[in-house]
Amino acid sequence: MNSVRSPIAEQLARRVLPPSTFVASAGVRPGERDPFVDMVLAEEGMSLEGRHPRTIDDLEDGYFELIVTLSPEAHHTALELTRSMAVEVEYWPMPDPTIASGTREQIMAAYRDVRERLKAKISARFGG
Repeated sequence: MNSVRSPIAEQLARRVLPPSTFVASAGVRPGERDPFVDMVLAEEGMSLEGRHPRTIDDLEDGYFELIVTLSPEAHHTALELTRSMAVEVEYWPMPDPTIASGTREQIMAAYRDVRERLKAKISARFGG
């Protein structure tokens, strides 16, 4: 729903990649902004600012060299979308922190875990 994993990945990638690189995140379905995302990004000095979740159809540009998917459903959708396109699709499976339960700190730990996993994947793939 483009409300947790991919917005975090988008912000982390923007920090590492050159400004001339187009980076956008989108989901399979529309969703609502997740306040825990704002908190884990703030810990890194980042923000979503006025950005809200969007779907693939909301993206202005339909051409990509690389699509990174973070959930099985998103990966399946990306493969279907790009069947007749010369686009590289990579699957980086990430846990869904929204299923975490317990105290606020336990929930935050699940979101931090996703953030740190994404930082490691982005760094390994793109440097930084």
